[in-house]
Amino acid sequence: SITQCWILINTCRTFGSGVVQPFNDSVFYVRSNCPFTLTHFTHNRVECDITTRRGDNGLLVQVEIIINKVRTVLQNGSIQVERKSVSLPYDHTYQHIFHYGIYTKLRSSLLPLSVTWHNVPGGIDTLWVELEQELSTDMTGLCGKHNGTGNQKVVMESVLADDTCQTRDPTSVGSPECGTFFSHTLECLQARVRQYLDLCEKNIYKYEMSKGVTCSFFKEIVQQCENTSRVWDIWRSVTKCDKPDCPGDLIYVEQGPAFVPSCTNPNPRFSNQDYISTCVCPEGKVLNDQADGFHCVSVSSCPCVFAGKSYSTGDMRSTKCQSCKCDSGKWRCSENICPARCVIEGQHVTTFDGKEYVLPGKCTYVALQGFNWTIKIEFSEKAPSLKTVAFLLFQVQADFEDNVLVFWQSSMYIHFHTSLGMKIEVQMSPEIQLYITPPDLEQPVCLSGLCGNNNNDTTDDFTTTSGIIENSAQPFAQSWSVGDCAVDIPDTCINKDNEIFADEKCSVLNNPDGIFAECHGHIPTDYYHRACILRTCNCGSSLQQCLCVALSSYAKACASLGVVVGDWRKATNCTVTCQKNQEFTYDTQACNHTCRSLSGPDPRCGVDDAPVEGCGCPEGTHLNQGNICTRKADCVCHYYGGTVPPGSVIIFFLVDFQSDRSICNSGCYCPEGQYEDHRGNCVTRDNCTCVYSGKVFSPGQHVKTNCKTCTCGQGQWHCKDEPCPGKCQVYGNGHYQTFDSKWYRFDGHCQYTLVEDGCENRNGTFSVRVESVPCCDEALTCSRAIILDLQGEVTLTLSDMNVTRQNHVGWTLQEDPLYSIHTVGLYIIISVPSRGITLIWDKHTRITIELHEGWRNLVCGLCGNFDSNEMNDLKISGSAVASSPMAFGNSWKAATPPCSDVTTEIFPCERNSYCSAWAQRRCMIIRGDTFKACHFKVDPEPYYHACVQESCSCEFEGKFLGFCTAVAAYAEACSDQDVCVNWRTPDLCRKLRYYFPH
Repeated sequence: SITQCWILINTCRTFGSGVVQPFNDSVFYVRSNCPFTLTHFTHNRVECDITTRRGDNGLLVQVEIIINKVRTVLQNGSIQVERKSVSLPYDHTYQHIFHYGIYTKLRSSLLPLSVTWHNVPGGIDTLWVELEQELSTDMTGLCGKHNGTGNQKVVMESVLADDTCQTRDPTSVGSPECGTFFSHTLECLQARVRQYLDLCEKNIYKYEMSKGVTCSFFKEIVQQCENTSRVWDIWRSVTKCDKPDCPGDLIYVEQGPAFVPSCTNPNPRFSNQDYISTCVCPEGKVLNDQADGFHCVSVSSCPCVFAGKSYSTGDMRSTKCQSCKCDSGKWRCSENICPARCVIEGQHVTTFDGKEYVLPGKCTYVALQGFNWTIKIEFSEKAPSLKTVAFLLFQVQADFEDNVLVFWQSSMYIHFHTSLGMKIEVQMSPEIQLYITPPDLEQPVCLSGLCGNNNNDTTDDFTTTSGIIENSAQPFAQSWSVGDCAVDIPDTCINKDNEIFADEKCSVLNNPDGIFAECHGHIPTDYYHRACILRTCNCGSSLQQCLCVALSSYAKACASLGVVVGDWRKATNCTVTCQKNQEFTYDTQACNHTCRSLSGPDPRCGVDDAPVEGCGCPEGTHLNQGNICTRKADCVCHYYGGTVPPGSVIIFFLVDFQSDRSICNSGCYCPEGQYEDHRGNCVTRDNCTCVYSGKVFSPGQHVKTNCKTCTCGQGQWHCKDEPCPGKCQVYGNGHYQTFDSKWYRFDGHCQYTLVEDGCENRNGTFSVRVESVPCCDEALTCSRAIILDLQGEVTLTLSDMNVTRQNHVGWTLQEDPLYSIHTVGLYIIISVPSRGITLIWDKHTRITIELHEGWRNLVCGLCGNFDSNEMNDLKISGSAVASSPMAFGNSWKAATPPCSDVTTEIFPCERNSYCSAWAQRRCMIIRGDTFKACHFKVDPEPYYHACVQESCSCEFEGKFLGFCTAVAAYAEACSDQDVCVNWRTPDLCRKLRYYFPH
């Protein structure tokens, strides 16, 4: 069933020298220096035990909070968690501790519980325990609801007496201070004045000179009056209780925001409960939380932070492709003209628009083609590396030298330029790798092939030769293969020694203090780290060479943005030995560095090319025909222009001067005017078949895919666009798939914004926030709490398998309800039709958000910006591209309550490496025959890798919960593509979860 209810806070308080106000709102006094159980209960198998002890000064001198066996001790103004002192904000999987106005607050992630306290010299004068829902009736301790049990019996049952303490009967002696105070509270306390006066006299007895005891009592009583009561204005002068001191520029207010507006978050969210005694900045200013001290500044003076460095307002930072200016604490960025580039490194491909994938086989492919030219690549049959690169130019008349320029930029790179403006760069050693820059023309050029179409839209990069968009890399790449192409996707490591070597050596890419750290703020390492492990794992005997090739890919990507990472080759034992008297540099250029260039203009100098690494001549010398660096005076003269250096070059160029020329071979062919279809039959053009996801379709047949309806005609797909909603999902230990289908991992302990429309200083109308709830194994996530905030109207919280509702002021349930809640199987579905928002929650870790296409380009958050370009999905507040999934995730941390950034992430397989073999075997169900019918429709690779991470727990509950959730995610993705797989069995995930396609 679905529970809809109000969020009611039940509070137990203890303050002064021993006043206790339990959850049932009664009140009594205990005078004792013995330890007491304040509250003890068990909820959802999680045990909570809170004990307190007062000193001879009447204040609490020790508070012990144990939740799920994690022990937190408050003593002498410090906080210890598991016997280690912590600073604030402190974030543990089970709990968060942070400043809350002038108070400190502990909020549990496992229970609907928080503990708030106020430190004064000598101890704690006020402590509150708050519960957001009714808990078990077996609660014990001073706070429990005792159903009429006498106070004396409650005290006796709760005391944890020892030989060093004693509990005395409270003494009540008339106090003028109490009488004067309560003479001003008659209007708001009314009938309870006599009871509170008696408590006041007991509380103050022998502590008349202790402001910590007396003032905390008066303050708690005042808070029971409405803040409109005049007692709020006069109680401090009546009782001579001074206002608390505030640090730095902050000033004290009796009631204000618990979370101070700051440069990081000038407009924090508040609930009605978040107004409290606090320290705030003067009006019109915010706290500069990017600097030490408590200094208040205007928003326009707030600094910005990037990659751990602080920048003042007006400061600029830039790379080759982006310029950013710090403005009022936010980065305002503009894109510089930066050409796209297609990268083919081994079987790893990055398209012009940035989509990354792995080629399915070592075959011959069309890498890129235009109107009258084609670039073909051929792989080695033995290793996953290129063997040849061919440029084919088709035209009736052509002068090759007028159309192309080929030269060695360094000993490692050949550059090729065409009159069209296209640039091809080939790394020749130690492996052949290809880099293509498309023509830079005013009119768009129609491009296609493995490299995509260069239109800044990653959703159509997998367009096949027949014009339809595939969902998986395998059928897309096979459509661009030339001849037969057997599937040979690099698998996970099968050689344990290689795996150990790869894991250790590739980690240098992620080292925050390592040689590549300078580039972390500009290019995320996650893709390059995965590729490094895969390429090194599946290497032959030359492990170090494979490693160096993989590391060079990241270094080259950094260099393309103008980011220099230092002498990375020396730091990683990847040094290059140069021939003869040449020397290695990272910025080698061919321009005017050969003897031939001295005999006339060097055509290489007219080419706008970035420097590359490799061997070249030292400054002041020139390369002669013998590849020896010589003095200018010793160079031989040449009359004609530059040529390619001698040697065996595997790049070749074909120019077809007559468009009607053909090569004839004997064999069986279709008759004139007919074509061979995909079934091997000779048919007319109108009867040509089409292929999609490995299946053959006859002319006139339709398929629906990627928000398009496509019809087969004359061997090509003709597609029409349809309304296209966005879909984002998160599950398990931080596996995200954005609206634009980018996958990444991030698992923080805080509350984060999944999606909202309050972007770029716009007034928002909704937000969805999420927070992980851990398993008994604190490193794993067993469920998620989701908050849907329809701002100005209602907030829905999905947690503990229920939905709770909190209405905003002025909003009531209407005849035409704003939202609907219903279940499908074990899923809870919340639909907000007027906003075009749907939430699907499995009551555990998985949440799916669907948005109407009208939200395109209008949202932001961990789910990305919904603009069809996955390359800019990791975008932080302030319009700057984040450096990594971790930096991106931290940037969308909810500002309230305060929470620390994630600085290191250790995912389950890194934490439990001995469990990875089990996880890989189990998760092969996704790659195997069970889901074979779906592989062409939905790429199994991201789901497989997520499954392995989710299953790398050696704790039973987490192991199977994570595995079943991950496989169910792939099964649902298949169902969305009309492939229904009956994968569950009585022994596999039957008891933990059921799958209901919808």
